[in-house]
Amino acid sequence: MKILTTTSIALFLCFVTLMPTLIAQEIPEKEIITFARSIEWIGPSGVKINNGKQIIYIDPFRINNSDQADIIFITHDHKDHLDPPSISKLQTDSTIIVAPLSCRDQINDLGISKKIFLSPWDSTKIAGIPVKAVPAYNIDKAQFHPKSKNYLGYILTIDGIEVYHAGDTERIPEMQQFRCDIALLPLGQKYTMNSVYDAANAALDVKAKVAIPIHYGLFEGSPADAVMFQRLLRDKIKVIIKSAAINQ
Repeated sequence: MKILTTTSIALFLCFVTLMPTLIAQEIPEKEIITFARSIEWIGPSGVKINNGKQIIYIDPFRINNSDQADIIFITHDHKDHLDPPSISKLQTDSTIIVAPLSCRDQINDLGISKKIFLSPWDSTKIAGIPVKAVPAYNIDKAQFHPKSKNYLGYILTIDGIEVYHAGDTERIPEMQQFRCDIALLPLGQKYTMNSVYDAANAALDVKAKVAIPIHYGLFEGSPADAVMFQRLLRDKIKVIIKSAAINQ
């Protein structure tokens, strides 16, 4: 008969104590899909997330309606991602803006008091939301989004669901170093991905359960690319194609 040591018993009790927590962290796929359907695509990379407690915008662009953002995330300094008129329509005295260090001067010019600047692989918590900044850059088209600029994608954990907004990027090797539940990925092949196949493979790299195509239809790419993206991922990842709020 094998005798349990004090250490073995302690480890067993620790595992039993943690097991409900570990199980609780697994979000049912149905809930992930429901949450993904609630995300609004503004276009080109702009999205709005409202979890009932906070209103979050990422790369708001050409905002025409009146709204108030609790947090605004900016991926980089190009005009269709960092759009001062849109930010001014969304900001309040309590709005927090999050951006790469390379956007510091432009953000400071906006007169927003609550600012957070991040670099790739930084992790923090903003208004109770865990945030991980991840790299976003071009390899073959480095003149558009060079790695040296330290542009960002973001992984936001909202109500236990990990939402990855890729920013403007190609399929980069760093995508294999993290995972997410929902991936918002650019489809355009002029400034971002090299092909729709690359975008589909990026969704597989990050092990997404749901993928939402963005950044197509206005400056690059077409609705047909979204259909191809969905077809390439059929039986692998649920793809939700959205209509953008602005004219694509």
